[in-house]
Amino acid sequence: MFPRPIHLSQGSRRDFLNGLGAGFGAFAFGALGRLEAAAATGPKVDPLNPFAPRPARHRARAKSVIFLFMVGGPSQIDTFDHKPLLRDLHGKPVPESIRKAVEKTRFANVFHGCKDEIMASPFAWSRHGQSGQWVSDLLPHTARQVDRLCLLHSVQADSNNHAPASYQLHTGDIRQGKASLGSWVTYGLGSASSDLPGYVTLFDAGPLGGAANYSNGFLPASFQPTRLRDTGTPVLDLLPPGEWAAGQRPTLDFLRDLNLRHRESNPGFGELEARIASYELAYRMQASALEIGNLDSESAHIRTEYGLEHGDPRTRSFARKCLLARRLVEKGVRFVQVYDMPDKDGWDAHAKLVDNHVPRARWTDQPVAALLEDLARRGLLDETLVVWASEFGRTPMMQGDLGRQHNAAGFTLWMAGGGVRAGTRIGATDEIGLMAVDSPIQIKDLHATLLAALGLEHEELQYEVSGRMERLTGIAGGARVIPGVLEPA
Repeated sequence: MFPRPIHLSQGSRRDFLNGLGAGFGAFAFGALGRLEAAAATGPKVDPLNPFAPRPARHRARAKSVIFLFMVGGPSQIDTFDHKPLLRDLHGKPVPESIRKAVEKTRFANVFHGCKDEIMASPFAWSRHGQSGQWVSDLLPHTARQVDRLCLLHSVQADSNNHAPASYQLHTGDIRQGKASLGSWVTYGLGSASSDLPGYVTLFDAGPLGGAANYSNGFLPASFQPTRLRDTGTPVLDLLPPGEWAAGQRPTLDFLRDLNLRHRESNPGFGELEARIASYELAYRMQASALEIGNLDSESAHIRTEYGLEHGDPRTRSFARKCLLARRLVEKGVRFVQVYDMPDKDGWDAHAKLVDNHVPRARWTDQPVAALLEDLARRGLLDETLVVWASEFGRTPMMQGDLGRQHNAAGFTLWMAGGGVRAGTRIGATDEIGLMAVDSPIQIKDLHATLLAALGLEHEELQYEVSGRMERLTGIAGGARVIPGVLEPA
């Protein structure tokens, strides 16, 4: 396939350039072959209808995902991971046995930037529900939903910095450029909605690290998310000017015809196919998106339950996002990513933990609890996997003025609905909540579990990039479905 070597001493400059051009052609031909191979190894996707539903690998427990991302790292030892020993150790150094155990691990840097001084939780704790799970008074509404939660107390991340840890939770890798959870899920399964995007993001200020958290990465452009707004028109510039509305369908048909002709002479040009599909989806969305965004159609009870009438405008804002998430999965949208961050700080409480966490809990607690209650009441919770997570937790040691440092060594997230075993807890951190010591959970395990709930096999969901297979859970192997999280299939 490749041309014979060209030696300048044996031929002219023209011979050299001809040989070089043939070499580039051969490389291009090889690249095209790899694109075809990638299509053969992954799900069979119609590029002009990329969100057409595709069969799961095994019986799915969930049909949709609502991923609630608490930006910045809420403290596990001030929300869900009750550590009464902190009261006795308040103001004292970290116990030597715990310090030595952590310093032997890859999490030794968790002590950097902290005082060697334990800080007790400033919040009161109590047991809730039939399961008797501990929840602090920071989250009273979520506490009433605790029998629906599976609390994962031993999650670990590979970075103690915001952006890399956030990338890992979203894409499986601490480096940017990889495909996000929502893109992988819609690539694997498509969507049950024909008039709305398969993958939607809802936020005011995006997560730390920007769009690399939720982009399609190396996956085809069709699987990038669509951002919907929770106020006003859900998608800007969705509707044409009134004087052009009558001719819109004939115009789109003409554009589609031209694009399809161009596609015939440019095989494998995924961006063109994505553009054709996006035009058609945008046309279908004009009515559906406006209907989805019309929250005034909800009853007064629902609006009050979520907090749409709350006195705090930021509570109202997050309430609208959570209600939109329910309305979207109700219409068949496969993956909804919700960010709680209304500003640049998030839950990043390096100082004055109470001043940081109390308002953020107020903005999110009631809407999240209402979302679970509403999904359950409508019979949607059984088929909707809800995940509440952040990039890492926080240290039991004090930092600065009554704050806490980042902690990737052991933190808590929870899952609910979608085949999750309700009212349970998995794993544990040590006595002060610093490092996972019982059943440590890696991010790739969380991803494998999420995919399993949707009926996907994490080792089979793959895409070829430059001759290398990529997976959400990585190519090195070792990912596992977390034991005890999912009900038997």
